[in-house]
Amino acid sequence: MAQIHELSTNLTNQIAAGEVIERPASVVKELVENAIDAGSSRIRIDFIDAGLKEIVVQDNGSGIASDQIDLAFTRHATSKITNERDLFNVGTLGFRGEALASIAAVSHVEILTNVNEAVGTRAEFTGSVKTLQEDAAAKKGTQITVKDLFYNTPARLKYLRSPRTEIMKIVDIVNRIALGYPDLALTLANEGRVLLRTAGNGNLQQTVSSVYGRHIAEKMLPFESSNSDFTVTGLMSKPELTRSTRNFISILLNGRYIRNYQLAAAVMDGYGTHLASKHYPIAIVKVEVDPLLVDVNVHPTKQEVRLSKEREVSRLITNAISSTLLSLDNHSDGLANLTTAKQETLVDQLKFNLNKNVVDTKRVVPANEIHESSAPKITTLKHPQYIDLTIPRDDDRYLITKTWRDNVTRQKQLTPFVNSSSNSAVVSTGDEVLANNLPELTLVGQTRTYLVAASGEDLYLVDQVATRRLLRFIAIEQAILEQKITQQGLLTPLTLSFGNLDFLQIKDNLAAINKIGLFLEEFGTDTFILRSYPTWIKGDPELAIRAILDSFLNVDQTDTANLVKRIAARQADQEITGRTKLTNAEAGELLTKLRQTADPYHDARGNLVLVRLRQSELNKMFKKDK
Repeated sequence: MAQIHELSTNLTNQIAAGEVIERPASVVKELVENAIDAGSSRIRIDFIDAGLKEIVVQDNGSGIASDQIDLAFTRHATSKITNERDLFNVGTLGFRGEALASIAAVSHVEILTNVNEAVGTRAEFTGSVKTLQEDAAAKKGTQITVKDLFYNTPARLKYLRSPRTEIMKIVDIVNRIALGYPDLALTLANEGRVLLRTAGNGNLQQTVSSVYGRHIAEKMLPFESSNSDFTVTGLMSKPELTRSTRNFISILLNGRYIRNYQLAAAVMDGYGTHLASKHYPIAIVKVEVDPLLVDVNVHPTKQEVRLSKEREVSRLITNAISSTLLSLDNHSDGLANLTTAKQETLVDQLKFNLNKNVVDTKRVVPANEIHESSAPKITTLKHPQYIDLTIPRDDDRYLITKTWRDNVTRQKQLTPFVNSSSNSAVVSTGDEVLANNLPELTLVGQTRTYLVAASGEDLYLVDQVATRRLLRFIAIEQAILEQKITQQGLLTPLTLSFGNLDFLQIKDNLAAINKIGLFLEEFGTDTFILRSYPTWIKGDPELAIRAILDSFLNVDQTDTANLVKRIAARQADQEITGRTKLTNAEAGELLTKLRQTADPYHDARGNLVLVRLRQSELNKMFKKDK
């Protein structure tokens, strides 16, 4: 049996550091929380090389006395608690006494501090060992510099993500702290470039403006509720302002950012059917509670807590949010979420293809069909290139049945299948024949909402608004996909400000954004400038452009084809908002253009555009079928 021995101090410090310091963002979190506990009103964070090369956190708090510095870098040394009773009544962010010791175990640390005396103190630590302490000039407060993070534990580096991801992790944690402490003036800078600056005036909505941008802050609604145990306050976004993940829901318990699935679910429950599927709000939920009802000593990073009466506070959050939404005069109708768009049916492609020995079923892919979408687009080929079926083939070993010519006629009407994979969705025969065989319609009349048309003895009702939106959607989509985008210059360039995380995400996707005709240039802190915009954008260009950029923030940008469809559909909906009185000539032209579309029966979202009433159906209505 191996000998049992006690681990060295250096090794135990590195093990503890592995629990607390996972990445550069962990260092920033621990140091900023210590600064808050020290009573700081201003904190500045600077970092270089995603925090691996250097992190500097400077505050104007109470500082550390020179004779307390050694103790501050010792494990389990703290000024926050003194006995067991204090452990269950924690009112500070830090209390375990692990932060400074863990950081010093895996980096080079320099501390410059002053407790409002004539002379301050500077000390240096390397691998948990103090190498220098001397008097130094310093303002009241503390400045801690962390260099060469994980220099002595290189295995940690392979678990880090890309520099861009690590930067966003730092930005995210500082954003959460800023939202939890709006009375704290925070500045975050990456290699000298300011990513976040808050005023520290206690105004939460102004802090949201600094974190997420003014455009979002203007769409936030305040809410509050309380009972004998909890007080819930905060800001919530209007239902039309959403993101694609829950990451923008911040739960702040006594100022501490925590991860709690049940409380986040309570926020979603408060919105109910006001949100579309897989869309999540932006919310800052501040819960004030007696510390005796919270156990924060269940995880080294203290982001997971044990909360008494969790169901009670969940109900409080849900009721506060739902009550705020009910008080709105205009809100999204959740009825639309109860219905789904028409689903395309799956069929066996071989059911429609003739035997390969009789006819060559190889399809010609049009030149403009250069992408694959989740559902094949129905297109009509002007000149389908098929084998001449009237000429016998050498390998023709099959008898031509009496239905052969009908089968061939139907085969020639079918459009190419985009994807030959056995798992791909294909359009059923009925859908495709309908899409490619809309007869020529004759205008009979129109109501306020519908055009009434006829073909033979059949009657057609055509939704005027849906038709105009469909045609506009097709025009915008073709302009983007074919890169036939003309630009409208702006007399005064448009400046677009964003929150720091949104800014970084948009910056990462500038190449894709350029393809839709938006050419953004960086212009100051978290701001882009736009000198022109595509002519397919109608109305207020700033509102339209922000809505388009929101699409890039809300979906998977790798799915470019569907993203373009969503942008084109949304733009068409915004441009065409209601009915318009059409002349007979205009109505007739609308019907002609509708007939030329690939699928005249459904709009971009799968909703019906027109309805056919067959003569037999009309006879049944008037009981003439007997």
